[in-house]
Amino acid sequence: MASSSMSSHGSGTWTAEENKEFEKALAVYDTNTPDRWAKVARAVGGKTPEEVKRHYEILMEDVKYIESGQVPYPYCRTSRAACNKGG
Repeated sequence: MASSSMSSHGSGTWTAEENKEFEKALAVYDTNTPDRWAKVARAVGGKTPEEVKRHYEILMEDVKYIESGQVPYPYCRTSRAACNKGG
């Protein structure tokens, strides 16, 4: 995935806080919002409209990959039920 816990404003890395603000902004500014990426970038802070648009495109690629079943379940030493519950 394209996110990172390292802070590096203006680069390809995203902090957890930036990702949180990005997700909140996407909920506010839907696909019909004029100047959507500029508004999302302003909400995130420290990112350009081009950076937030690319971050969204990468997120959508990841979602598509996950939904297609191409992401395996994580290896668990316990039962599959425990694994699916995060245990």
